[in-house]
Amino acid sequence: MKRNPIGTTGLSVAEICFGASALGDMPDTYGYDVDAARAAKTIQAIFDGPSNFLDTSRIYGFGRSEERIGAVIRERGGLPAGFVLSTKLDRDFETGRFDGDRVRQSFEDSLKALGLDRIPMLHLHDPEYARDLFEVTGEGGAFDALFRLKEEGLVDAVGLAMGRLDLMFPLLRERPFDVLISHNRYTLLNRSASAMFDYAHDKGIAILNAAPYAGGVLAKGSAVMKRVTYQEASEADLQPVRRVEEACARYGAAPGAAALQFSMRDPRIASTVVGVSKAERVAETLDWASAELPDALWQTLAELPFASDDPESNRDYKPG
Repeated sequence: MKRNPIGTTGLSVAEICFGASALGDMPDTYGYDVDAARAAKTIQAIFDGPSNFLDTSRIYGFGRSEERIGAVIRERGGLPAGFVLSTKLDRDFETGRFDGDRVRQSFEDSLKALGLDRIPMLHLHDPEYARDLFEVTGEGGAFDALFRLKEEGLVDAVGLAMGRLDLMFPLLRERPFDVLISHNRYTLLNRSASAMFDYAHDKGIAILNAAPYAGGVLAKGSAVMKRVTYQEASEADLQPVRRVEEACARYGAAPGAAALQFSMRDPRIASTVVGVSKAERVAETLDWASAELPDALWQTLAELPFASDDPESNRDYKPG
């Protein structure tokens, strides 16, 4: 699988990254459960596949995602050679505290759960939910602590991973991040992150575009999944999805393949983060990534309207 560099960090990542949020069992977000055995089988399939890139977070499933990944790493005797594991620092689950001390605690918790002594890629996650943004940005705060971990050689690449672009874009300009993760904001349905991607690409910040399926609906289909960007969707909300489905049906293409390749085709994007919750989805993702889609389909999709506002402006965020 094609690999792209992460700035000057020395890391090189596959053009597809598998996301492990659902593997932590997050029914409030995804609407279904994932038990430990299913998660382990999925993680094994990722490690055995052609991608060298897996993304998780301290808060996914209140720690279960990292713990389940760590169990497989221990079973295998370590990460596969050349594999890049990405995780994220998170605020205190109960208080929202996100200062420098919290960064250290979150990092140590991640090392323990994963069974590692260092982490290739580490992001500051969802500062918009911190109790006080100054704890993140102020002297001695979360940003300072994040970059100190890199200076100490405990991390190769540091990034910013969050949702709200009105906060993310200004924060991205404050520090020399190696990488960013944005989710649900550059898809067939929504392009709100495009200006930020232009800025990041010009600055040499590697872009990881997550959730190309708009929370899963472009992969599973509007007939069976009535959620868009993790939120219950009305018939009006599902109409943009159905326009994509109708265009793909016209050319005999899977909507999931089109949604995935829409991100992969963008030269600004270093890797597309695809969430999976069972081993079969790993194989399906690889099939969709290599599917041949006609130029006429891309032309049709390019003519469809898309949104530019925040797709999660009304989301009731729950970390479980």
